[in-house]
Amino acid sequence: MTEQQPPQGTQKVGGDAITASSPAPRRPKRVADWRKRFEITILSGPAIVVFVAFVIFPVVLAAYYGFFRWKGYGAPTDFIGLGNYAIIFADTAFHEALLHNGIIVVLSLIIQGPVAIALALLLNQKIRGRTIIRILIFVPYVISEVIVGTGWSLMLQTSGAVNDLLETIGLGAFKADWLSDPKIAIWSLMVIISWKYIGFAVILFLAGMQSIPEELNEAAQIDGASYWQIQRRITLPLLGPTIRIWAFLSIIGSLQLFDLVYIIWGQYVASTAGTSTMATYMVANRRTSGNYGFGNAVAVVMFVISLVIALIYQRFVLRRDMAGAITERQK
Repeated sequence: MTEQQPPQGTQKVGGDAITASSPAPRRPKRVADWRKRFEITILSGPAIVVFVAFVIFPVVLAAYYGFFRWKGYGAPTDFIGLGNYAIIFADTAFHEALLHNGIIVVLSLIIQGPVAIALALLLNQKIRGRTIIRILIFVPYVISEVIVGTGWSLMLQTSGAVNDLLETIGLGAFKADWLSDPKIAIWSLMVIISWKYIGFAVILFLAGMQSIPEELNEAAQIDGASYWQIQRRITLPLLGPTIRIWAFLSIIGSLQLFDLVYIIWGQYVASTAGTSTMATYMVANRRTSGNYGFGNAVAVVMFVISLVIALIYQRFVLRRDMAGAITERQK
């Protein structure tokens, strides 16, 4: 008799046939990649459209109008090339506005940073009423700039509440023109900015402190470290990424500062009081000259300055944090 052959997919060992399981068909890698790309496109598509429509397109349009002498309506026809930009960089008023932005950037970091860290360290402790204190510190940040600017402008006038209070408590010699004196106005602006935005820094630092494992502090206490040693050796180093992110946001916000200065000092008083910024310079010159193309050119200059500073900051300051957050698939 003819020996019966084992069916396909089996192996014959001795007298027994052992079925060999065939591997399951693998899904093509290309199909999986296309599916992933499709999902990313569907989920991120609306956000990309909004970003392009309200960020990229206005920037491109402003750069286009910056090459024209344009009155703000109709199609621009009076092409002047780099004429608007030449006026900007030769204007001493723009140099002063740029200097004021630089001063605001430096003072914001120097004043708000240490004070916010100190308040965050205090509110990170278990003290009575810390929830109420957190709310009171954060409230100025959520108040509208119009309300903040109007309130502070009324209090800091020559006959305002601040000078009246100094007169009442016997410190009338310290009365000053807080808004018009060029030697004092910039400091008045810094007080207002710090009062409004320091709450955001405190909440941000508190969130960073909450992410620090408590076991590290307990281990340091067991080793005999004091409270200040724990803060200096553990809390502040681990809070570094949060501090750097806050500093980046503070720098960009200071470069684009407009609303508080415009509400308190106006577009004309700001330059004489020494509190003008690039944004107030843009609005003032766009209206007075009737050349909205010039205003668009100033906006482009502001955008380029902010972009360059952001790229430099990311390259040299945030590089370590970004490297820790982004992982690449090993091939």
